[in-house]
Amino acid sequence: MFDETLLDDTEALARADRRGLLRGAAEAGARVRTAARHAAEAGISDLKPDGRPRAVLIAGPGTAAVGVADLIGRLAGAACPVVRLRPTGVAPAAGALRWELPGWAGPVDLLLIASPEGTEPSLSLLVEQAYRRGVTVVAVCPTGAPLTETVAGAHGLFVPMATAPYEQDESATAAAPGALWALLTPLLVLLDRTGLLSAPAETLAKVADRLDHTAERCGPAVATYSNPAKTLASELAEALPLIWTEGAAAGPAGRRFAAALAELAGRPALAADLPEALPAHGALLTSDLAAAAAPDDFFRDRVDEGQGLRARVVLLRDRPTGGLTAAPAARELALSHDVAISELEPEEGTELEALAELIAVTDFAAVYLGLASGT
Repeated sequence: MFDETLLDDTEALARADRRGLLRGAAEAGARVRTAARHAAEAGISDLKPDGRPRAVLIAGPGTAAVGVADLIGRLAGAACPVVRLRPTGVAPAAGALRWELPGWAGPVDLLLIASPEGTEPSLSLLVEQAYRRGVTVVAVCPTGAPLTETVAGAHGLFVPMATAPYEQDESATAAAPGALWALLTPLLVLLDRTGLLSAPAETLAKVADRLDHTAERCGPAVATYSNPAKTLASELAEALPLIWTEGAAAGPAGRRFAAALAELAGRPALAADLPEALPAHGALLTSDLAAAAAPDDFFRDRVDEGQGLRARVVLLRDRPTGGLTAAPAARELALSHDVAISELEPEEGTELEALAELIAVTDFAAVYLGLASGT
């Protein structure tokens, strides 16, 4: 059951938020600043790369690491192939996960490791394998983690992850809103130095400011009627979200939102880019999975019957490529099936700022939905 009254009760929200997820989302801007400082202290700003790597390989566990790979792949564009090394294993536990370098990886490639814990033995083995093949290694993880010693022994570069004291508890490491920016920011600084993407200090400062501004708009003290994250959470209370994205920054934000809804709110969601989303999700707009009981069935049993899901389109938009947009077609398709639409569009700014705003609003929304649902 979704308790909408909880959203406007700040004390009740604080009691329900036992893992500090709202605090993690609110501190995203501070994480960017701290992580950028850690990157500078680690010497990234003084690096003088010989040239661009042939390929960037990214490894790490969990939603935050997946988001890091997706975002770097989008920001790098055609400048360089970005390959996420997917783990295998019999369980999602640190000791069971396994990573392997592809057979073609060698001295002209770059391996980036993003781990919120740094305790995965296979990541240490991956670093050793990379060292034997001459692959350059850069890792971001908490200070004192076993991975740091392995990276040092392989003559790689280690950057401390920007963590908060309350995240030392194992149960709080799932606070993906804070972990994403703590892992991503040092790698953005590094790849800016290599020329694969543009993330200078002034841009990262604007990203931090945008995250702070969004946190002010979406914080627990802001009432639902003027809070875009609480509003979106309320709209998705009994919905099957179909997250349709358009524009450079929206794709990774939409995929992260779907992952955050599953991990933080325990809710299913599907994400796809426009215009491909229209044929891919069109049948879901009328399927039994997405349709609740008929509203005019007055005599149906409302006590024993579980609440059905109605599809709801969440349209995340940034500047569309070439000025072409499929948004009107998306709205027409949804409304022709009496499916409601929620829309989010960032304010003007750089691509990184747009990404930051969309991710921040949807992170807050996922947390509010989970808390109000008792997840």
